[in-house]
Amino acid sequence: MKTAEQLMDEANARVERITPTDANALRGQDGVLFVDLRDIRELWRSGTIAGAMSAPRGMLEFWIDPECQYYRKDFDGVTRIVLFCASAWRSALAARDLQDMGVENVCHLEGGYTAWVDQGLETSPVKNPYLEKSG
Repeated sequence: MKTAEQLMDEANARVERITPTDANALRGQDGVLFVDLRDIRELWRSGTIAGAMSAPRGMLEFWIDPECQYYRKDFDGVTRIVLFCASAWRSALAARDLQDMGVENVCHLEGGYTAWVDQGLETSPVKNPYLEKSG
């Protein structure tokens, strides 16, 4: 049996990792899509990278496959995908899986959202609709 760490090491050996600084330089460029793989509760708790799309890890392959009934048009015209999660574990595996699906120009954020926040880069809050007061 392989360990999760072995799987991540194998994924990182073949997928591109970019630093938060390099990723930040890509923000706002045409065709670049940041994808937050964390669970929505993580986003509610700590926010996300401003402008990122939320795609829970369990749905990514379905949302990116144009042949799947769950395909999301958010991926139309995308030329560069930057995946991230909390610590770059899920994103390493997800980037590997997208490469296996034939998706090119996918990379993941080294150190994940934690590294992004630690470097003081721009984040955006994500509101929890269950905590919003109706009025």
